[in-house]
Amino acid sequence: MNLLFRLVAVVIAALTGRGSGFLETARLRFRVWPTDLDFNMHMTNARYFSVMDLGRVDMMLRCGLGRAILRQRWQPVIGAANVRFRRPLRPFQRFELVSRVLCWDDKYFFIEHRVETATGTAALAVVQGAFVARGGVVPPAEVLAMMGEEAVSPPMPDFVAAWRERPMAA
Repeated sequence: MNLLFRLVAVVIAALTGRGSGFLETARLRFRVWPTDLDFNMHMTNARYFSVMDLGRVDMMLRCGLGRAILRQRWQPVIGAANVRFRRPLRPFQRFELVSRVLCWDDKYFFIEHRVETATGTAALAVVQGAFVARGGVVPPAEVLAMMGEEAVSPPMPDFVAAWRERPMAA
């Protein structure tokens, strides 16, 4: 619930602001509020993921996927995430979320999120996401076709390929 105001602000800005291409870098600016803090008085780990969700909402709306998601009843989901926390975010500190689509395969999109501050990168994450519908996962080629985009992925970075192939621990 405490992200509701941020969500509303992101949606309004995305719908009334400049559109963007699917592979363009998206930027959102935030500030750490008291409701974002953990017992150590820095932004809690879970809040990073929530802010990254907002980054993906912004990206989807700005590139024109909003109507297709509603019309097709697609649900954007995250299948995996790999995050590295480098610096804490303190109360009231400003930060910027920088998001971009790295690549995709026949099933998933791979998206990078960087949390940047005046002193450098606070966190870096790569998420594996997909759109699902009643029949299962919607192939990225179909998602891209809805936007009139070409279905050729940029080259998959080696670290994404290695991460994708790594078996999950039991």
